[in-house]
Amino acid sequence: QVRLVESGGALVQPGGSLRLSCAASGSGFSSYAMAWYRQAPGKQRELVATISSAGGYTNYDDSVKGRFTISRDNAKNTLYLRMNSLKPEDTAVYYCNVKYTNIWGQGTQVTVSS
Repeated sequence: QVRLVESGGALVQPGGSLRLSCAASGSGFSSYAMAWYRQAPGKQRELVATISSAGGYTNYDDSVKGRFTISRDNAKNTLYLRMNSLKPEDTAVYYCNVKYTNIWGQGTQVTVSS
């Protein structure tokens, strides 16, 4: 079974950038569609972006469209989320997920604050 470990979260100022990574261990990563979710304090977990197994198709929540970019490197078994023009409302714990499954990473904290 695939195991996921996120990294790259940090405290960043508004307008800044971060790149999150999600390293997958186990077999089959390149055959899975993947997703990034986030959960802010007191709120439900929400879908941020998705990517197809080969990376050719992506989709974004309207709140991040044009600012975030989801990508993957199947040779490295790694999923990425590039986040630009960060806003305080982007503050959350970010999770990667194998789409259509209950396979999640432990999350990485992103805090956008001056």
